[in-house]
Amino acid sequence: MRVRECENFPVALYNTGYMSVTVELQNIGDAPTRSEIVAVVEHVLSDRPGAWHVIILGSRANESWEMKVAGPKGYERSYTLMGSAGEHEPQVVGNVLAKLLSAKTA
Repeated sequence: MRVRECENFPVALYNTGYMSVTVELQNIGDAPTRSEIVAVVEHVLSDRPGAWHVIILGSRANESWEMKVAGPKGYERSYTLMGSAGEHEPQVVGNVLAKLLSAKTA
């Protein structure tokens, strides 16, 4: 995994021969929280082939985060993570991502 700062937000890249994951976070809490979110997203996508791109954008105006997921074969989903509902916790972000991915096959 490679993490780099890009325009004031971290970008994490995880690449193997079969898949790649790019995680972009903007306006998302402190460094430990960002690192945990990146790790959870990578874990959820670790067994899925193809190139994946996850963007989580925090808002300075309210407590919601917008999560956008793009994957192979035109896969695209988005979800608003509400802080008041506890959806800013790394494990909850991972659970929401897993549900978005399972909706693809349902």
